[in-house]
Amino acid sequence: MSVVASFSRTFSSFSGPVSRFGPGFLNSATIQSQAHLAAAFRGGLEDAGYTEGRNVAIEYRWADGYYGRLPDLAADLVHRRVAVIAATGGTVAAVAAKQATTEIPIVFVMGADPIKAGLVESLNSPGTNVTGVTMFSVSLTAKRIELIHEVAPNARTVVMLVNPNSADAQAQSENAEEAAHAIGEQIQIIKAGTEDAINSALEALARQPATCLIVANDAFFSSRAQQIATLATHFRLPAVYPFREFAAAGGLLSYATKLAKAYGDAGSYVARILKGAKAADLPVLQPTKFELVINLKTAKALGLVVPPSLLATADEVIE
Repeated sequence: MSVVASFSRTFSSFSGPVSRFGPGFLNSATIQSQAHLAAAFRGGLEDAGYTEGRNVAIEYRWADGYYGRLPDLAADLVHRRVAVIAATGGTVAAVAAKQATTEIPIVFVMGADPIKAGLVESLNSPGTNVTGVTMFSVSLTAKRIELIHEVAPNARTVVMLVNPNSADAQAQSENAEEAAHAIGEQIQIIKAGTEDAINSALEALARQPATCLIVANDAFFSSRAQQIATLATHFRLPAVYPFREFAAAGGLLSYATKLAKAYGDAGSYVARILKGAKAADLPVLQPTKFELVINLKTAKALGLVVPPSLLATADEVIE
């Protein structure tokens, strides 16, 4: 049975006896787009001695990009009295979980600042039932602007694609404007919260000359990585993305932390809580390394020459 089929089987058993048996896994995106990350999460559990189907059961809940579903999904996990909730796929999932319970431990995976989001009191001492992994993806905008200009130096207009349904939308927009202003740039913010809106937004950008694109960190966008990367190339838009998955799907550049490692770390934290640790005592984990991925095939398709100095610093070059 495939990983996706296994997840679907677990998800379909939405009704049944209520019991406290193991962790819940709450994600704001789709099974298909996040299966490899859920596998990394299970890997973190396995490293600590918990193997799904043998000595632990996991309840999966997927919002499929519809963030309005998250509160009900979180509430259902609380109703089932899971031992801990892994709230993954961004701030929206973590906030939904915290609003659903102040007692069940929560381990998040998100890109924003959990202090500003009201999830923890401090990074070193969360002080609540919530801890996890933050990648601070929203703070990497300035570097992404710098990188896209190295590859597309003739681009005069920088545009950032933001999901208005994201809890981080305002913070990411403000951060982008501050980052652009700091390096003497102007940035335009465009919003798209549905597949059709993404299509329309990128088609409209194609009519603007000398434009480059920055895609905001968002689980909905990540679940549409193939769509966004394909459209950006089709419309000849140089673009930089928040995760490697976009570059692997044909996107030009990505600069981010490794998502799979973040999910593995979350699995490890869940295992520690299952063994008796308190979320309040587990410091929020932060990235120590960022990776640059360049899709050279896409660069050639866009007629761009990647500077040798940039290629030399890339962690991965896709040819």
